[in-house]
Amino acid sequence: MTEPAPHRGRVEFDQDTVERDLMKLVLTVVELLRELMERQALRRVDRGDLTEEQEESIGRTLMALDDRMTGLCESHGLRREDLNLDLGPLGPLLPRD
Repeated sequence: MTEPAPHRGRVEFDQDTVERDLMKLVLTVVELLRELMERQALRRVDRGDLTEEQEESIGRTLMALDDRMTGLCESHGLRREDLNLDLGPLGPLLPRD
């Protein structure tokens, strides 16, 4: 009779890895929303729906969010490329630059 493999059926978690992976998931969702907001803003600018002040305000806000995302990625040892999940046959979650 063979002994079962040790830890079979158990998932071992390394706290550092779990925290980093959770942060990666959260930042991926935030990045997806940031990109969607940016595209929506560009559509509104192209349609002429915004005043010049609104365009400038949205531009400053999106630039600040982009800077903050860069800082968060750096502080957690991630690159922006790390946030682009591979969805298999569907391709990457985020468009590649």
